[in-house]
Amino acid sequence: MDKPEKLAMQTPNLADGNFAALSRLFPNAVTETIDENGAIVRAIDADVLAQEINTRVIAGREERYQFTWPDKKKSVLLANASIAAALRPCREESVDFDTTENLYIEGDNLDVLKCLRETYLNKVKMIYIDPPYNTGNDFVYEDDFAGDADEFLSRDGQFDEQGNRLVKNLDSNGRFHTDWLNMMYPRLRVARDLLAEDGVIFISIDDGEQAQLRKICDEIFGSQNFVAQVIWQKRTSPDARKKISAGHEYVIIYAKNGDYLDSALNLLSLTKSDAENFKNPDHDPHGPWVSSDFTAQGYRPNQMYKIVTPGGAEYTPAEGRCWKNVESIFLQQVAQGRMWFGIDGKGVPRRKTYLSERPGKNVWTWWPNNEVGHTQEATQELKALFEHAAPLFDFPKPVRLLRRIVEIATNAKEDDLILDFFSGSATTAHAVMQLNAEDGGTRKFIMVQLPELTDEKSEAYKAGYKNICEIGKERIRRAGKKIKDEAGLQAQDLDIGFRVLKLDSSNMKDVYYTPEQYEKLGFDLEGFKDNIKPDRTDEDLLFQVMLELDIPLSAKITQGPETSNGSRTFSVNDNNLIACFGQVDTALLTEIAKKHPYYAVFRDSSFISDSALVNFEQVFNTYSPNTTRRVL
Repeated sequence: MDKPEKLAMQTPNLADGNFAALSRLFPNAVTETIDENGAIVRAIDADVLAQEINTRVIAGREERYQFTWPDKKKSVLLANASIAAALRPCREESVDFDTTENLYIEGDNLDVLKCLRETYLNKVKMIYIDPPYNTGNDFVYEDDFAGDADEFLSRDGQFDEQGNRLVKNLDSNGRFHTDWLNMMYPRLRVARDLLAEDGVIFISIDDGEQAQLRKICDEIFGSQNFVAQVIWQKRTSPDARKKISAGHEYVIIYAKNGDYLDSALNLLSLTKSDAENFKNPDHDPHGPWVSSDFTAQGYRPNQMYKIVTPGGAEYTPAEGRCWKNVESIFLQQVAQGRMWFGIDGKGVPRRKTYLSERPGKNVWTWWPNNEVGHTQEATQELKALFEHAAPLFDFPKPVRLLRRIVEIATNAKEDDLILDFFSGSATTAHAVMQLNAEDGGTRKFIMVQLPELTDEKSEAYKAGYKNICEIGKERIRRAGKKIKDEAGLQAQDLDIGFRVLKLDSSNMKDVYYTPEQYEKLGFDLEGFKDNIKPDRTDEDLLFQVMLELDIPLSAKITQGPETSNGSRTFSVNDNNLIACFGQVDTALLTEIAKKHPYYAVFRDSSFISDSALVNFEQVFNTYSPNTTRRVL
């Protein structure tokens, strides 16, 4: 009897896929070589590849333009490397766990992004991140755990709950920029995979690392996909302690694919003050309008005619300028009532633009704080929301800033997905809910945050928030309730919930090998049937299976009634997946098969008897032959 296929329960190694792709395209370039350990390994012959693509391939030390730093190659390998990890659900910290489509994920964001990569590949419409600015006091994620405990403590670091080491990147560090780049590069590499083809990423940064950030983004996203570097006026007044104080930060914007940029970004909505600029002094039936200069720079002979206004005044273009249109088009616009010559009909010709023709206004790269908020406003927002006199979070971003970003990069009615993997105080989630309440949108968010410990002397710690995630989750709870209460009936269906997931080691036992490794090491497969860690729940297993099968982690989950064997089935997205990790007999197998799920997943050790295992394939072949069956 053929055994059902086992789930891998780990993320793929992207280098394997890249090698396979090259092998398919250029099989004659595939070769073997000996590595530093004397083992024979696969390789690509650069000379043969150069001949095949009929262009120049740079190899070795030949000079070329590039941006590099120590450990860059290691950063690339880190982005591609597989991991064996799990995202474990936490119902008690969630809001509307069974119905919400929003996610809050705790853990090192590189590992979390890798867990999400296959399931959310090309599905995220917008990414916003506010990473550490590398000011000398920021903690950076250290992915190299070399060094003993004494060395670690001397560098004034700490561990997060997953054992990841956080280190203050002081400017006295000889690897000051290197450590920051090694932290950012692999995370942006994986993040790009998640972006949809018409997706856009926004990154907040200051002067300290903006030059380095631009360079790595040019490499990862492509310089041709650079959109803009926005200047955000973050302060309302200069810092009196400094002769030249920074009043701005940047928001750097890249598209996944610049070919989609016209459809990827929206105009800004007109504000009340914008609309008030449109008047209708001549009672034009087309409604309120504004007028603009009817001349253009340059000399074009067919656009140099004389205009006689209704009041008898005569005008020709000023020196160095011409009319915007040829005379025949001008006369059509006069007939349409689109030209304005002043109340007395003797004014310089100006062309009307109607309010009805302006669905919005163009975005430019100067964002003043009166439009999108400032740092002091952001601090006051949090203090008011938490009803706390002192700030609980350092340097949050204002909701208005994130609201603008979400508005110009997403569509209200298309279930657009927004990701923030340095979510901090969760301003992005707050802004998404706020904008959804205003325009009836159905945008969804995924927040990712390392559970970095709060300082024991901080106001946050004294208020009971032991790590940053606790602040972020509470902010979403409070903001969601406030937004829904203020919106009233129009926000009855507003999703203000979030499903909490926490990064952890794999649900498989610590000694876990792939089937290929089992065979190579000579292990008895039968001895590893019960390969699940004893502290893991059925729901833990379900979420790892969902990731394996590329089912969104926000999918609707329903639990069936408990069977006589004490088992319980899970149905995901109306029987797209049915899973059971408890005792399974032939009767339960038959009941599940008759529901015709697309996937059916069981635990390898769950079959109650040999007969149930023997009947497994036969039952599905009889009642649901098209169901894909898997075991773990």
